[in-house]
Amino acid sequence: MTRFAIAALCALLSLSAAPVQAITLDQAMANPDWIGPAVESPYWSVDGTAIYYSLKRSGSGVRDLHRINPANGEDVVVDPAMMANADGRNAVFSANRQRAAFIRNGDVFVRELASGMLRQVTRSQETESSVQFSADDRAVHFRVGNDWFTHDLASGVNAPAAIVLTEKDPAEKKSDDLGDLQLRLFSTLREIKAERETKKTIEEAFRKGDPTRAPAPFYLGTEVKIESTALSPDARHLLIVTRDKAYDDGKIAKLQHYVTESGYEEQEDERVRVGRNLPAPNTLWLLDLVAHTQEKLSLAELPGINEDPLAKIRTENRKAGLLKDEPAKDDSKPDADKPRGVTVAEQVWNRDGSQVAVQLRAIDNKDRWIATVDFGKHRLVNQHRLTDPAWINWSFNDFGWSRDGRSLWYLSEESGYSQLYTKLPGGKARALTSGKFEISDPQLSADGRWFYVRANVEAPYAYDLYRIASNGGTLERITSVKGMDGFAVSPDGSRVALQQSTAYVPAQLGVVAASGGASRQLTDTRTDAYKALAWPQLEIVSVPSTHVKEPIYSKLYKPADFDATKKYPAVLFVHGAGYLQNTELGYPNYFREQMFHNLLTAQGYVVLDMDYRASAGYGRDWRTAIYRQMGHPELEDLIDGANWLVANHAVDGKRIGLYGGSYGGFMALMAMFRAPEVFAAGAALRPVTDWTSYNHEYTSNILNTPQDDPMAYGRSSPIEFAGGLKGGLLIAHGMIDDNVLFQDSVRLYQRLIELRKDDFELAGYPLERHGFVHADSWYDEYRRILKLFETHLK
Repeated sequence: MTRFAIAALCALLSLSAAPVQAITLDQAMANPDWIGPAVESPYWSVDGTAIYYSLKRSGSGVRDLHRINPANGEDVVVDPAMMANADGRNAVFSANRQRAAFIRNGDVFVRELASGMLRQVTRSQETESSVQFSADDRAVHFRVGNDWFTHDLASGVNAPAAIVLTEKDPAEKKSDDLGDLQLRLFSTLREIKAERETKKTIEEAFRKGDPTRAPAPFYLGTEVKIESTALSPDARHLLIVTRDKAYDDGKIAKLQHYVTESGYEEQEDERVRVGRNLPAPNTLWLLDLVAHTQEKLSLAELPGINEDPLAKIRTENRKAGLLKDEPAKDDSKPDADKPRGVTVAEQVWNRDGSQVAVQLRAIDNKDRWIATVDFGKHRLVNQHRLTDPAWINWSFNDFGWSRDGRSLWYLSEESGYSQLYTKLPGGKARALTSGKFEISDPQLSADGRWFYVRANVEAPYAYDLYRIASNGGTLERITSVKGMDGFAVSPDGSRVALQQSTAYVPAQLGVVAASGGASRQLTDTRTDAYKALAWPQLEIVSVPSTHVKEPIYSKLYKPADFDATKKYPAVLFVHGAGYLQNTELGYPNYFREQMFHNLLTAQGYVVLDMDYRASAGYGRDWRTAIYRQMGHPELEDLIDGANWLVANHAVDGKRIGLYGGSYGGFMALMAMFRAPEVFAAGAALRPVTDWTSYNHEYTSNILNTPQDDPMAYGRSSPIEFAGGLKGGLLIAHGMIDDNVLFQDSVRLYQRLIELRKDDFELAGYPLERHGFVHADSWYDEYRRILKLFETHLK
């Protein structure tokens, strides 16, 4: 079996055969301040001389802002006095590159690049956002809520770019018979009305001709709620996304708090459960701010907008007797009178405001469109349709315009892997990248010549920085760190700031030339206590699958004194989120669990951490293998892993356990209920036990809705298989979990009681939500997990 291992990826990390001293459970589950914080959110100063980054303060949730000089490594914490002159993240530059604008602490600032002078544009209790330069560079635009304002750089005047009200237009008063009678009978009323209309005409003329006046309002009516807005850089058009104000989101229940400061039980609103109601459809409006017109944009020409991708699924459920309703017609055929509902994800204008691209998603999430706007005909023009019989990924949806504003670029999974494409509107798309790897986070250089991307070209678990010319060419590798978590290109395009990590080193700040070469590490935030520990070399293995051609990449942990002539107990770890990658060379999301795995090896266990089907990083087919059958392909992969350990790593097939949280908890239950002959013990942490109780956005993508596809829910919910439990089971759950509700575990607990099962327990944590934050809770939970394994596997 081929194995892949980390070489010396970082000079700071010393690797050895085993820890200097075995990690203790108390250490592994302690507040991670003892490890040292990861570098967060790096960005360049607008002049490119420094890099800002955030760092968690020890003993507090406060993040300090640091400023480091990459030339000499001088690193300072930005204090309140320095903050007054600091740059904000996500700065935008004027077309002539003479100015930069950014948001800091909710206010707008503009810096003159030649002199360094900083101008504060707003100082308010409101939170400003979405700052941009006008097409002629004479103003900056910014948003407060959904309202847009413009700041004239010469005069310093702030003014609303548009006034949009969700009210009835007072001018649209409908006359009736009584009103007509009044005007016919009384000349004085006719004179009053004529004078009012004359004043209105004069007022409108002055408003249009006098640039010092605020614009006339737009009225959208009382029946809509504004969800988002986007102003064109030339301030000519405003796109508005609305929903029906009265739309019913579905029943919202109450989440109970039992341990409170007041001493009384307290409640908060829960989320809506899947299928209780579909998300509200959006309507897209185009406002012409000069002509003062407003139009709804037609979706009619979006390909597939009238299709019903769930028709066959409903038919299958009807034939199985799971749906009692009968279709009124043949709903497998398109219906022009019943277009699918859509949500508008994002709108992006090009630099001069001449074109805008809009990303829309079908509410059933089987289609994603990127469309431009025909301003004259008030309609959307499709530029790219991505369709998937399962669901469109919630990642890899980046899109934008080239620097000259003529061509679109976007990511798409249409080839089976996320790749980068460009096209002229109305023209044919061109793939800039191709291959069996994932492209993410594309960033266009300031001169528009290069796209910089994060990609796992070398291996699914090794991420580095690459670049490709915007007009096509070879994908060039820029770094070889193999654990590149994020990046930011300098304003002049000469260097790139990196977040880079290794298996046991949290993300640190590095810098590399934009053309490539060795990266230089600028920070080491680890504590002395953590540095004193030397960890075993990470071993990545490819477990062969008995169901698909591709291997299942996994992390393997074995005792330092492993003896192939002995028989070992084994534990499989199942990562959460479903769509998440844990077999990587970078610092894992599950760093506590990684320490726990080393603790287990010190106590004589073999541990396998698998990127089962549904995991991220391996392409569309790996992701969608679970469509309408959650818990089935993944379980096949876990069983393959268990059998592989038995065949190749001296594991006793009767002493295998597993554990995981969230989706991993769900899978631990599916394994314990559906494969009790393989798994002798399992710990399900904050598990989904019945998918009908989970949220809509996640669940309906994979299982459709309970109303359309009850078959998928029946085959995917652990509570339906609880009768299969034979081994020891621990269920642990935060009691104020607002993601996977504590009710999930309580309902399963009652089910196990009624099934007369006798080797299970439920541990509730009154002050924890989905992700535990208190060291005492972490310790108690993993003490129980260790006790479970020691009891059933030793």
